[in-house]
Amino acid sequence: MHQDVQAQLRVFENPRRARDMEWFYKTEPGGYGEGDRFLGLTVPQSRSVAANNYSLNRASLDALFRSEFHEDRFCALVILTKQFERAKKPEVREELFNYYLSLYEINAVNSWDLVDVSANRFGKFWVSDKDRIKKLLARTKSKNLWIQRSAVILTFPMIAEHDFEPTLEVSRALMYHPHDLIHKAVGWAIREVGKREPSVLREFLEEFAATMPRTALRYAIEKFSEKERKDWLSRKAR
Repeated sequence: MHQDVQAQLRVFENPRRARDMEWFYKTEPGGYGEGDRFLGLTVPQSRSVAANNYSLNRASLDALFRSEFHEDRFCALVILTKQFERAKKPEVREELFNYYLSLYEINAVNSWDLVDVSANRFGKFWVSDKDRIKKLLARTKSKNLWIQRSAVILTFPMIAEHDFEPTLEVSRALMYHPHDLIHKAVGWAIREVGKREPSVLREFLEEFAATMPRTALRYAIEKFSEKERKDWLSRKAR
């Protein structure tokens, strides 16, 4: 029952930390997390509750995803992700994947941490999909910031398979997005590409380093030597 999960989460409730988290996650009017509410849990605390409830049924997950509290939805995402990873039947995995995508439409996934804790796992479903780039690019065209960020993070399992084009195509599509949360995601993703194939990252940077947002560039070149980082940061548009 979802009430049991909520009771377990509220054992760790910390009002002082909740206030700090509301500031950190920009819940003020006009902030990207406007109106979100927090209980003040740490990530390990939320994960510990999820670990005791991996068999939670759909109705209970639905109730948690409708909660106004961030940690309820975070815990539900961890549970759903584990159910997806444990599912053996293709039709069950597909159903769970589609359910996951629907959560963006009801604003249950409404922050960068909720995207990041889940999309990098659910992206496995599209690893072998011949239309994966088309589907990812469709998400970049959404007006929803979190759907756009998910387009980047869903490519991480593809990076792990040395399939870099989805990440590069999504990064190109979002390169000049106005929000720094997208810049950070793009830089992070192409840095992950560079960890596996530095030449691919350098080729990408040759095209974009002079004009891409500085935040994205700094994230992308983080693992390079200080000398090389300075070189890329000094590039100017011609």
